[in-house]
Formats: sequence, C-alpha cells, structure tokens
Amino acid sequence: MCGILAVLGCSDDSQAKRARVLELSRRLKHRGPDWSGLYQYGDSYLSHQRLAVVDPDSGDQPLYNEDEKIVVTVNGEIYNHEELRKSLPNHKFRTGSDCDVIAHLYEEHGENFVDMLDGVFSFVLLDTSDNSFLAARDAIGITSLYIGWGLDGSIWISSEMKGLNDDCEHFEAFPPGHLYSSKRGGLKRWYNPTWFSEAVPSAPYDPIVLRNAFENAVVKRLMTDVPFGVLLSGGLDSSLVASIAARHFAGTKAAKLCETQLQSFCVGLEGSPDLKAGKEVADYLGTAHHEFHFTVQDGIDAIEDVIYHIETYDVTTIRASTPMFLMSRKIKSLGVKMVISGEGSDEIFGGYLYFHKAPNKEEFHRETCQKIKALHQYDCLRANKATSAWGLEARVPFLDKEFINVVMSIDPEWKMIKPEEKRIEKWILRKAFDDEEHSYLPKHILYRQKEQFSDGVGYSWIDGLKAHAELHVSDKMMLNAPNIFPHNTPATKEAYYYRMIFERFFPQKSAILTVPGGASIACSTARAVEWDASWSSNLDPSGRAALGIHDSAYETKLSSTVNTNLATKIVDTVPQMMERSSTQVTIQS
Repeated sequence: MCGILAVLGCSDDSQAKRARVLELSRRLKHRGPDWSGLYQYGDSYLSHQRLAVVDPDSGDQPLYNEDEKIVVTVNGEIYNHEELRKSLPNHKFRTGSDCDVIAHLYEEHGENFVDMLDGVFSFVLLDTSDNSFLAARDAIGITSLYIGWGLDGSIWISSEMKGLNDDCEHFEAFPPGHLYSSKRGGLKRWYNPTWFSEAVPSAPYDPIVLRNAFENAVVKRLMTDVPFGVLLSGGLDSSLVASIAARHFAGTKAAKLCETQLQSFCVGLEGSPDLKAGKEVADYLGTAHHEFHFTVQDGIDAIEDVIYHIETYDVTTIRASTPMFLMSRKIKSLGVKMVISGEGSDEIFGGYLYFHKAPNKEEFHRETCQKIKALHQYDCLRANKATSAWGLEARVPFLDKEFINVVMSIDPEWKMIKPEEKRIEKWILRKAFDDEEHSYLPKHILYRQKEQFSDGVGYSWIDGLKAHAELHVSDKMMLNAPNIFPHNTPATKEAYYYRMIFERFFPQKSAILTVPGGASIACSTARAVEWDASWSSNLDPSGRAALGIHDSAYETKLSSTVNTNLATKIVDTVPQMMERSSTQVTIQS
C-alpha cells in the first residue's frame, strides 16, 4: 500500500506551504518507502509515497493523462486494469502501473467511472482544466482514508490520520464506497450492491459457484511484479487462501523472479494454536514456511508503536494488530512486499462464534450486513495499517466485490449454524472446498473451529495484556473514567490504558470520534449481544468470551491468581515510542 496526501484549495501557493505539505507527507513514508512525488497546481497539492508492487520501474506518481491536465495520486490495486486499457484504444498510457487507467477513464466517463474499477483504492484526481477535483475510496474500505477541512476553506485527503490531524479544524474517516466531488460540493455513495439494503436474499446455495468465485478472487490478487507470500495461521480462511495461491503460484511473475515455492508466514507465542496448525498446513501445501515467535513482553513493548500506526483505541483491534505488526516487520526484512490474507470471511459468512446464537436467518443476515459495513473500522483498518507500517501490502480476497455479491445473495438459512446437523460456523465455505478427489486441505483443518487472530497467537497474549493494564490503571482512575473520557468511556483497565496512549498521539476531538464504541461479545455488534442474556455480564471481544461455544472458553469467573502470576512476569514500565531497542522476535524457517 502507498500513502497519499492532498491539500486542495488552501489559498496558499507559497514555498512555505509546499514545505509543510512535504513535511506532512513524510509522516506517511512508512507506507511507501520506494519513492516520493509531489505535484502543485496553484494552491492545490497532491503528494504520494510509493510502495512499488506493479511496474516498479516506471509507475511513480502522481500519474497523468496525455496532456497532463488530469493528475492522480492513488493508493491501491486495480485488478482489471488490462481489460480497462483495452476499452480505451484511443489513449496512450505513460506507465505499466495498474492505476494508470484512472485518469483516462475520467476523461471518457467523468465521475461515473469509479464502479468500473475492480480492485481496492483511495485516490484524489485533480482536473486542472477547471480546477475541480474528485476523491474516492473503495467499496469496503480496505484502503484507509481520511478527509479534513481547514479554516482557510481547504479540503484535505490523507491515507492516515497523522497526515492531517494537526492542520485541520475537523476531520473524519472518508466513508467507504463514496466519492467526493468538488463540483457537487459533497459526498456521494457510488457502491450500491443489493445486499446493502439488508433485505433477506433467497438464492440457493451452490458449492461449485461459491468455490469458483473464491478461486477467481484469489487468482486476480496474484498480480504483482515483486516477491509475495501468504499469511497462514492454520485457520480455515488463511489456509484456503494459501491452498489456492499455491496451486496457481507457478504461473505468476513472482515465481519466475524467485524460482522458488510460495512463501507462507505465521506468528504466535511459543506453543500457540496457530503455530501448530500453520506448520501442518504449510507442510501439506509444500510452502516455504516461516514461523515468527514473540513473547507477551515483546508485544507489550510494541503497543505504543501499534497505536500510533493503527490509529485506534479499540481493544480487539489493538490486540490483533500487535502480532500482525511484529510479523509484518519480519516479513519485509525477508524481501517480501506483498502478502495475501484471510480477513473478511467471518463477516460475510457469519463465522464468529457468537453467530451460534443467532435466533433466525433474518437476524443472522442483518448482522453480517452490519459487520461488513463496519469492516473499515476494524479488520480492514488492522490489516491495512499493521502491514503498511513496514511498507508491506496486504490483499484480502474474501472482500472481493464479486465474491461478496455471490455470498450475500445466498439464502442465509444455509449459513445458520446447526450443530444437530453437524453444520458448524462457515459450513457452506467448508463444504464448497471439501473435495475428496482434489483435496485443498486436510479434513481437520477444513473443519477447524473458528479462532480469532488475537486468540490464536496464544491465549496468554490477551491475559498478559489485561495483567499489564492492571499495573498501570488504578481503581481510582477507573472511577473517574466517565469524566476523563466522556465519549466511548473505557469499561475496562485495558481499554483505559489504550485510550491514554491514543490521546497522547491524537488529542483532537475529531480523532476520538473516528473510533467506534459500544458493547460487544466475541466481536459482535451491540445488537447481537441481546441474543444471549448471559453475554451482557461477560462483555469481551475475545472469541473465548462466547461461553459454551468456544472449546477453550473463559471460565465464568477468571482466576485472580492467573492474572497475578502473569503480572509478575511483565516488566513494570510504560514503553516510550522511539526510545526502545528493536523488539526481539525469532524466526524459524
């Protein structure tokens, strides 16, 4: 993923303003360490920090049309760019970049071209012929993007909050599936799929259609000119991604460049469920597998950096982001620039363990719709920013537009979890790839119980975080929490600890409002908490909070002895960002 920053109509074309834009753009350099670009037209500025994955030789940005009157800065991948180029026979392209089609599509179709893009993207387009501009974000919000407004009448667009929070009077997350047009002076939704209305669909389940749609989603994401790999936790989702990628790896440019087998990566505490399952799947698929081990203390030492990069104080996002953040650094050190990951499956299939308690198919479907709509605040934010922190790109085939349409058109009765019929969570996905003749995965992996990433890396990870927060947040501080943090008041010491760090980096009210809140059980929405009366007294985003469902669920009353013992093993310090040595993470290949 790259980093973009645009300042539009700031009424200041001075050298000092240009220097300020460059300074702010450098805050995004971790996203694109390969090259930087800045275009200025009057009092508008488009800057770009590039991570070169497709056409690394000539795809530097900003990008232009033939006469350079249309200028684009973009973060993303356009998977159907070759098809789109063929639809523009009268245009000459300057580069082989997949994003080069955007300026030319605008010339032909105006603002109505965005839905033609099959991919993920955040971009700003400046038309210098009339000094108008257009900004857009992909359908689900896989790429991160923010919009802000300055007192001078300027509009700011940035891949991350840190690019604009100090210079805007107000800012917020740029909504997924929307575009902003200066001609209309506001936001407009361009992504309007049938499922968005949350009306219950009725299409029958066809396992072959589902399988083919997902294979296509994975294969199109093999588009790269640099070495890549797969994240492999050994769970259903990442294992299916790895299995399909391994089958098609030989035909990719990366395979020709590297002349080796597909690389896979897994992270966890010593002896964690994911490390064991990941290695088993890697051996089965024949990938070049890398295990990254970290300790609870390693993770705690990285928390400040994680919050700075992820830009949230949401508990479950920080829990899951930290191992991914550590792993991404090691992956990048091995020369890999892009990975394919399994985010999004649980939202579209209803794979979280709390879906076991969905009362009917209507509630089940409504919950999946709500989860997809909120992905940009949670798993997409994590996958994008935890990897981009080290100049690594993550691609997520489960959130392919076409694949989502296939899955969300299926009658949700097929997705319902029915133990009496041996239908566990994500049964229709498992069944679609349960091929005896051309096996994708070992049976016990194909039917492995859902394990949330922050749990799968090792159960003591979350327990250790809670114990660390106990050392730094007192009971007196919790009593004053509603007065100190009136919005999204922390309900636990862990949440309070994260909030303190977040507001040190991002103290603005606008920043605080970008983070969602509300009750949750095992990553549910607040509405789904009502599905089980016992959940309201056991609120925790961990999958182990789904009492009676998870095989290693929390006990009804957590032992205080466990927390005490964990606390004695954790260094009693609050780590300071940029003042500590590199985290120690061992690699086994």
